[in-house]
Amino acid sequence: MSTVADKLAKKSSSKTSAKQVRLRLVYVDFWSAVKLSFLAAVALAIVTLVSVFLIYLVLQTTGLIDKLDEILRALTDNSFVLAEVVSLPQVMAFAAIVAILNLIVVTVLGAVVAGIYNLMVKVTGGLLVGFTSN
Repeated sequence: MSTVADKLAKKSSSKTSAKQVRLRLVYVDFWSAVKLSFLAAVALAIVTLVSVFLIYLVLQTTGLIDKLDEILRALTDNSFVLAEVVSLPQVMAFAAIVAILNLIVVTVLGAVVAGIYNLMVKVTGGLLVGFTSN
């Protein structure tokens, strides 16, 4: 009986007619990097907003926020009400601010990384990448 590993070993030892090409990545377009990092940041912002909403709903339905509110009221003699601070609109506003800041930071970091890579290519010659055709 032949295993998958044996079949793969036979395939790798046989001559392939595939052409192998080695290319060097010597430039990353600045605007392409900015657009790609912006789209990744938008996806991250959407994930952030949805996950914060779902986590808040889980905490609300399990009653954890109410229990913490009771504990804080007992500790502070009713001077601090957690339900006023941690309501759904306030939590979502905070999550939106965090998502917007992440959007800006990730977009700028994408541009900075592209610029740094383009500067490093002048010293190192670029990234050598191998491709093959099947």
